[in-house]
Amino acid sequence: MSFDDFTAARERLVPLIDQELLALVPEGIHDASRLTAAMRYALMAGGKRVRPLLTVLTGRLFDVAETAAIRIGAAIECVHTYSLIHDDLPAMDDALERRGRPTLHKAFDEATAILAGDALQALAFEALVSRRLAVPVEAKVALVGGLARAAGLPGMCGGQMLDLEAGSTTRLEDVERLQALKTGALITFSCEAGALAGAAGEDALAAVVDYGRAIGAAFQIRDDLLDVTGDAAVVGKDLGRDLAQEKATFVSCLGVEGASAALADAVQKAEAALDRFGSAARPLAELARYIAARTS
Repeated sequence: MSFDDFTAARERLVPLIDQELLALVPEGIHDASRLTAAMRYALMAGGKRVRPLLTVLTGRLFDVAETAAIRIGAAIECVHTYSLIHDDLPAMDDALERRGRPTLHKAFDEATAILAGDALQALAFEALVSRRLAVPVEAKVALVGGLARAAGLPGMCGGQMLDLEAGSTTRLEDVERLQALKTGALITFSCEAGALAGAAGEDALAAVVDYGRAIGAAFQIRDDLLDVTGDAAVVGKDLGRDLAQEKATFVSCLGVEGASAALADAVQKAEAALDRFGSAARPLAELARYIAARTS
């Protein structure tokens, strides 16, 4: 099915993505029902589903079946959700609220939160190698390897470590690097995954990766701005934590005005990367603008 714009795509796809996520963690099939409940609690916490939407909309450019793209996107969302669970733990950000609800370790307990994150990470890779995912074996191998890199030392986990070590650095290049890994790697892979599933050529794949890197930067810059200028009731989490903890952010390096200019530049780069795809990429261009304007 084709979409004229991002709003139409989101309204139709988000319920299908939620349905797939719940199908990956069905109730009543395991004696560890508390763990199942915790996984479902985290997955259904009201996320915007930006990453799976990116996968499905990118996959459309390469004729990937919608059901396959939704499953790949759901696997990536499992990894993203696990990262949020672990980021919120007392040993990391020690957060009390996520998306307007108690964080998982507060709603359940720390041990359950750790296990829920571990289980969601493992589930992501199980979903990608499942027979239910109707893509060629070569694509599955590429997807598994790509997700592992995006989530691990060369990506999200490595970036998180750099963030913990960065302190209050004011070096913009340090912030750009750590956020390109911590936040950007998984977002970029969400775009790349749609191209990999559709056996995209090198030039098209490179354009998709350029788009992903640009919106990954835009997503983090907007997060940093919201931490300073957002409404906690709308954002749904504790604000002002970056400043209180003297963390390295785009705002701490550039100020609000400079970070806003960097955000606009990132969106422009994202849109430019899509030029080769013409009108078929309109929903992706609108998604970039949505990321830049979001209030939560």
